[in-house]
Amino acid sequence: MSVLLRVENATMRFGGLVALNDVSFSIDKGSVLAVIGPNGAGKSTLFNVVTGVYRPTSGKVVFDGADITGKPSYEVVERGIGRTFQSSRLFSDLSVLDNVIIGMHTRTTTGVLDALFRPGKSRREMAACVEKAEALLKSGSGDLFEQRYRPAGALAQADRRRLEIARALASEPKLLLLDEPSVGMDETETQALIADIVRLRDVHLELSVILIEHDMQVVEAFPDHVMCIDYGSRIAEGDFAAVRANPRVQEAYLGKAAAHA
Repeated sequence: MSVLLRVENATMRFGGLVALNDVSFSIDKGSVLAVIGPNGAGKSTLFNVVTGVYRPTSGKVVFDGADITGKPSYEVVERGIGRTFQSSRLFSDLSVLDNVIIGMHTRTTTGVLDALFRPGKSRREMAACVEKAEALLKSGSGDLFEQRYRPAGALAQADRRRLEIARALASEPKLLLLDEPSVGMDETETQALIADIVRLRDVHLELSVILIEHDMQVVEAFPDHVMCIDYGSRIAEGDFAAVRANPRVQEAYLGKAAAHA
């Protein structure tokens, strides 16, 4: 397997606060990496460094053989990295279908002039976008397709998370970053999410996924690789069983006294 993403010695400082401290890791094409750690460990900061929201204070991000360190987010998406966010970034007043179509903006070619002077081309591309968006909505669990004309803001929390994933997939990513996708889901919804991700891997064999998760049943379901960070530093890496048994990981989650009890 070939490496798709490589992060080298990434450090992110905000004044005197070190949010990431010399973090290095890589992910192969078609594999899944789960990033775990307590709240405030630096997990979302890591995603922001990879996707160009932040330029790291030092270090390098290499994606598909190209140095993308500090590249603007739109260029990162164009190169093939899609993501969801811990807090919803949906367009609440727009329909479910429109939210997915917006995710295709880096893959469309028509613009204002085409709409004015080549309306046939514009209509054909829009029809293709609608067809693709509907297929994405049908591919996941739940009834998002049936709700495609509802405002996104009217969806239940679990459906909002599913919609965010569909919108990220609309950009045709090679790498999908999921920031706490199971937040707000109950047991049944979480199991459906796991099934969705399994289905994604079966359909898109070369799609790589990095997910930040606190729900260990989600992490355990994808045992390719797990990395734990705490206070901005990588403290453990390996398969799920090895990382879970690591004393430093137990200390990070439970506290020193509980971990050694």
